[in-house]
Amino acid sequence: QVRLVESGGGLVQAGDSLRLSCAASGIPVGRTTMDWYRQTPGKERELVARVSSSGTTEYADSVRGRFTISRDWPRNMVFLEMNSLKVEDTGVYFCHTISRSRNFWGPGTQVTVSS
Repeated sequence: QVRLVESGGGLVQAGDSLRLSCAASGIPVGRTTMDWYRQTPGKERELVARVSSSGTTEYADSVRGRFTISRDWPRNMVFLEMNSLKVEDTGVYFCHTISRSRNFWGPGTQVTVSS
């Protein structure tokens, strides 16, 4: 069974940095596409960053150049390094993957950026 657990969220000020972690079990993060999504009140969940099984990365326009997705194969973890945080980056961040045509989500971690 695939299980994803996020951590690392918190309350920071604009301009600060945070590093989110996603601990995965039941699926090898180095062999599958792993995503970070975020959800803010009143908006649909949006894709923030993605790393494919081949290592190709994708970013939302709003975070490109500020966020970096990476993975640690031995620890089976995925990270989201967030720099120069903005108030609009506030939201719940979710780790996501697809396995055997099923979507798997973690419970999420709250990121709040104050001005």
